[in-house]
Amino acid sequence: MSDTRASSDTGDLDFPLDGIRVLDLSRVFAGPLCGQVLADFGAEVVKVEHPVRGDDTRDWGMRVGKTETTYYNSMNRNKRSITLDLQSPEGVQIVYDLLPHFDVVVHNFKSGGAEKLGLGYEALKARKPDLIYCCIGGYNSSGPEAARPGYDLVIQAESGLMAINGEAGQPPLKFGVAAVDMMTGMYAAQAVLAALFRRERTGRGRLIEMALYDCGIMVTSYYGLDAMLLGRDPQRYGNAHPSIVPYGMFEAADGPLIIAVGTNTQFDKFCRQVVMRPDIVEDPRYATNVERARNRLTLLPMVTDLIRTFERDVLLERLAACGIPCGKVLGLHEALTSERTRQGGLLQELPHPVAGSMHVYAPPYRLDGQRLPIRHAPPTLGEGTKEVLQRLLALPEDELRALQARGVLTLPDMPSGD
Repeated sequence: MSDTRASSDTGDLDFPLDGIRVLDLSRVFAGPLCGQVLADFGAEVVKVEHPVRGDDTRDWGMRVGKTETTYYNSMNRNKRSITLDLQSPEGVQIVYDLLPHFDVVVHNFKSGGAEKLGLGYEALKARKPDLIYCCIGGYNSSGPEAARPGYDLVIQAESGLMAINGEAGQPPLKFGVAAVDMMTGMYAAQAVLAALFRRERTGRGRLIEMALYDCGIMVTSYYGLDAMLLGRDPQRYGNAHPSIVPYGMFEAADGPLIIAVGTNTQFDKFCRQVVMRPDIVEDPRYATNVERARNRLTLLPMVTDLIRTFERDVLLERLAACGIPCGKVLGLHEALTSERTRQGGLLQELPHPVAGSMHVYAPPYRLDGQRLPIRHAPPTLGEGTKEVLQRLLALPEDELRALQARGVLTLPDMPSGD
């Protein structure tokens, strides 16, 4: 069996969820991200996957080794992987046997799918009354669309997110990443943490239901409330801001940069000390942000033309000296390989048993001045099946071999029964 543990000096770091165990029955994005957040905080997260194909995302993105991809690796660090055929009575029985050892179950089966397998909330609660059970679906589980599958792109369209993204006059545009899935995973993790806190006080478990559509609506944020106040869709501004001017991406003589002039004082400095045009700020049409927003159609072309006459580094130096938020627009690879990312330890290269090495994002959380470490690299398919089942259930090796021969599970260090 390959060892996917990452070598990290955690020192005296106290993990908030140390001692908590999570059974992650989910796949694709939102559910696995929820599990990854809990794992980052120190929970032992055991990911249950199909014995042959594993998580769907093991076949999405660019291949890393035999069973991982870049997509899969982005949301499965710090977990262990075991394989179980949940369509088999023996696989479900192993989940039942594991349940007393776990505090949280996360899944994103289709509506009614968990119940059909015998893994619904009531069935598991009967075996572990203080269980925290988090299920993630596409739509309201008690509504007329409960049975509809949830897909990020569909939800981005139906929630209005695509309608607020992109440039005015252009077609609706999806976000570059699966934003609804990502936010749903984060919201789900927050709900689990709240339920764990409540259980510490009361001893009671909880059923948590998360819907992608609900979270997609939440992501519309202030744009959504603008729409309600206006009674129509607000205008799209692309990289610009709907109410702060000048604010957005501009082209200098040698490349793009971001300039975010947030206050009237900053605008005064921008005109006098950055673009050297005090007459602009002295014009009453641009004296306040309310006026600048009202007169953006005359101000922005003038500012855009001025910025094109300066080298980017000159502008950035002047902007920084004035305390005006600014930055270069970097390519993705350029950002990931930047000194800022390196110094922050945000992307780490870990050994891999097949690929030799692979890049893994580090957790974004810092506690007591220390970034939470990568304790386990994203696991190869079923790498922890033998160790986890022997440690928690004391299953002897001959029984594990028999289960593998019947296709209930797979053991990476033993030949397949197929």
